[in-house]
Amino acid sequence: MDIRFDRRVALVTGAGTGLGRSHALCLAARGAKVVVNDLGTGTDGDGVSSAPAERVVGEIRSRGGRAIPNFDSVAEPEAAARMVRAALDAFGRLDIVVNNAGIIRDKSFHKMPLQDFETVLRVHLLGSVYVTKAAFPFMRRQHYGRIVLTTSTSGLFGTFGQTNYCAAKLGVVGFMNALKHEGAGNNILVNSVAPMAATRLSEPSGIFPTELQSQLSPELVTPLVAYLCSESCQASGMILSVGGGFFGRDQVVEGPGIRFDSAEEVTPEMVAKSWLEITDMASARGFDGSYEQIAAALRATKKNEGEAHAKV
Repeated sequence: MDIRFDRRVALVTGAGTGLGRSHALCLAARGAKVVVNDLGTGTDGDGVSSAPAERVVGEIRSRGGRAIPNFDSVAEPEAAARMVRAALDAFGRLDIVVNNAGIIRDKSFHKMPLQDFETVLRVHLLGSVYVTKAAFPFMRRQHYGRIVLTTSTSGLFGTFGQTNYCAAKLGVVGFMNALKHEGAGNNILVNSVAPMAATRLSEPSGIFPTELQSQLSPELVTPLVAYLCSESCQASGMILSVGGGFFGRDQVVEGPGIRFDSAEEVTPEMVAKSWLEITDMASARGFDGSYEQIAAALRATKKNEGEAHAKV
């Protein structure tokens, strides 16, 4: 069965170039009405231009699709509310939000001005929160919504010189982990994508060698995003890495650990003696929520009194 969006309205942030442009074009080609949001800034968030969003809207319309441009900033709650209102005013509803807008201000932590740290968090993390917050009541009312958040392998695993970006991108995952539970009762699904793509944001860091860039086009990321935006998708709370033809799931996991007898004093020396067992990840597993993790921790194998004292 073909995946179509003929009755759906989508808002894609940062859709003037790169990944966002690819997502917007794909959704429109499959029938969605699209709000193409882009402030038109440089990669560092400076400057403003209406040209990128208008250009993508022109592409969509030239192919017979329906779209409107929006030039608001995701980093301000009032502006985020305006872009959602633009979708409702133009098309009467909002079914899909793809939080894609982003900037970079890379620098080693000891050299990074706090303003650069805060600005990147405001765009990537709070920007996703502001736009989703504005859209969420309408999705609840219509008992339908698909929200895609953009995380990063930098946030999941770390990258030198990107403390601001990494913190924001892992924050997006924490936001998703809670929101998936809150949206479930109203058929609002929330997932995160960690894209590997050669875009203008990846150029300054030089993270992708020139010879690999042709294999890492945004168009190789978009099929996953489109699926997550569709009625066919019933998954929520997933972290998915995608790029260059690779599709895979990432997950926060916990090792089996150990549990000392809670009736006895636990000392730093006992922790030191048991360090290899505490940090063993051979049988690591994921959890659907914090309550499930707590229950598993309380069920963890207890060390009997003799074993525990032998470690002192």
